[in-house]
Amino acid sequence: MKRILVTGAAGQIGTELTQSLVGRYGPGRVLATDIRDPALWASRCAAEQLDCLDIDALRNTVTRFGATAIHHLSAILSATAEADPVRAYRINMNGLVNVLEVAAEAGCRVFVPSSIAAFGPGTPRDPAPQSALQRPTTMYGVTKVAGELLCDYFHSRFGVDARGLRFPGLISYAAPPGGGTTDYAIEIFHAALREGRYTCFLRADTRMDMMYMPDAIRAVIEVMEAPPEGLTHRNAFNVTAMQFTPDELAAAIRSHVPGFRIDYDPDPLRQSIADSWPSRLDDSEAREQWGWRHEYDLPDMVTDMFRGLNEQLAREGALAAGR
Repeated sequence: MKRILVTGAAGQIGTELTQSLVGRYGPGRVLATDIRDPALWASRCAAEQLDCLDIDALRNTVTRFGATAIHHLSAILSATAEADPVRAYRINMNGLVNVLEVAAEAGCRVFVPSSIAAFGPGTPRDPAPQSALQRPTTMYGVTKVAGELLCDYFHSRFGVDARGLRFPGLISYAAPPGGGTTDYAIEIFHAALREGRYTCFLRADTRMDMMYMPDAIRAVIEVMEAPPEGLTHRNAFNVTAMQFTPDELAAAIRSHVPGFRIDYDPDPLRQSIADSWPSRLDDSEAREQWGWRHEYDLPDMVTDMFRGLNEQLAREGALAAGR
């Protein structure tokens, strides 16, 4: 019987993954945890406050819940990590080591997201192969490469069934951006609805690899349910869905918000991060080994983002009217 503990459940991925896991396995089989007070974010299942840097608290929670799997999503993202790289290293690496150690003791399967940020300027840009030079130039990328290696080590040394995906930029309406370099692709939708214009922190021609969150959530569930004997890599599969520039995204938005205007004021830090990443991942290994297929392209994603955001705005308006 699966019993899944989610760390970082209040984050961008965690918010939607937790809901999907509850829908798939039942509320009694999912425990959502985050360093934030659960009273502020708890979803449809049991929720607790947990700091992954406290290994005793982590161990006690895993034991008490009887977890058979840990989805470890707690991390400091790319742009935020550069503001305090030492703190980002401590949280991203020490939290992961604690999760892997506890998983080895408890016999838990582990999911750990990696990122396109694990690659660097020396990686082929279009596409970046599954196995390629990894010399990232950000602390976030450094922790992702080290995390991939740690997962491989704990698998070979202690038998931990650790699995992961290298995600491109993720787009979602259900949770706010979390400090990543691709956050513009979420902010732009909110700005389009509220103000009809947006100032982008990347150049107009910055082509980046992206994925809509429903595809990302499904990929997590599918790779975790894949038979282990079919996984050659097991950890850090490239996955991708679509590639576009801010200018191309703005054009797609205009089909829903005529007259939408985009301006550009590139931020040197985030632009340099974006320029260091590949523009597309080669996900052929994921497609061959566990049947990965994306469902959303750019027009489908834009349509669904506006549907979700308009529903949110309607709910907010109803709540405000009822006060």
